[in-house]
Amino acid sequence: MKLEFHTLDVFTTRKFGGNPLAVVLGADALSTEQMQMICREFNLSETTFVLKPDDASHTAKVRIFFPGGEMSFAGHPTLGTAALLAELKNKPGCTFETTITLELKAGLTPVRITRIADRITGVFTAPVVPYHVDADLPGVQETAQALNLDPADIGFDGHGIALLEGGPRFFYVPVKSRAALEKSRILEPYWSELIKPLNSLDAAYLYTRGGDGPAAAFRSRMYAPTGGIPEDPATGSATALLAAQLLTAEKLVDGSHRWQLEQGYEMGRPSDLALEADVTAGKLSAVRVGGSAVRMMSGVLDL
Repeated sequence: MKLEFHTLDVFTTRKFGGNPLAVVLGADALSTEQMQMICREFNLSETTFVLKPDDASHTAKVRIFFPGGEMSFAGHPTLGTAALLAELKNKPGCTFETTITLELKAGLTPVRITRIADRITGVFTAPVVPYHVDADLPGVQETAQALNLDPADIGFDGHGIALLEGGPRFFYVPVKSRAALEKSRILEPYWSELIKPLNSLDAAYLYTRGGDGPAAAFRSRMYAPTGGIPEDPATGSATALLAAQLLTAEKLVDGSHRWQLEQGYEMGRPSDLALEADVTAGKLSAVRVGGSAVRMMSGVLDL
């Protein structure tokens, strides 16, 4: 069996930035076990497999794998896969705007893709509106110990530790400064002890105000070591879930809100993400995440 694949760098406009992604086309004949093995062979944070959609009016069904298993939804695989499918169905070099509709395990996900000159960008609507999980959260002391922080580093301006969900689930840790963000890292056995009571959780998303770019509202880092991802250069799903934190901590009023975020800079893979949130009657009604993608490699898997 021979299958076409492509790789992209996602949430960046430059090659060798952003978050790498592998996309395998025509994957209908593959078993779940084969998909997992191929994902581990690519050795990237995520690999997607494109199948025929259940509904012919949709673009494709997509399954998303990371080294530790399958995901119901993830941001950079969604954006990168949609960008690739849009490019493949349009003539090279042509300007276009189209909507790619993906069937994900988390739900139907539309992605608006635009290419102007040689730059391709996309915006996806999160399939699940994010929300706070009601759970007994770890304390500041043990959180700081697991992340190489001081207790005084954690929290700012009404932002506190939180557990958020919207398909995947992430543990959110606001930190007071860029210096604290830069020194953060996972420390064992404290990390494993920290997440044990939180059941399936294995990912920490740290963020602080500001960034290198003048438009950056927040700088972030994401760690998921027990899932095979020591650090992620760009996490679109975690960015989407951050909207639930911002709703309460920033006391968002009704209307549409937009933020620019940076991630991956500390690990040499600068990524730029746009977060949009619609608030209606004091609640989140829609969340969108956008960014650019750059195609890197193409080839054939020989199975």
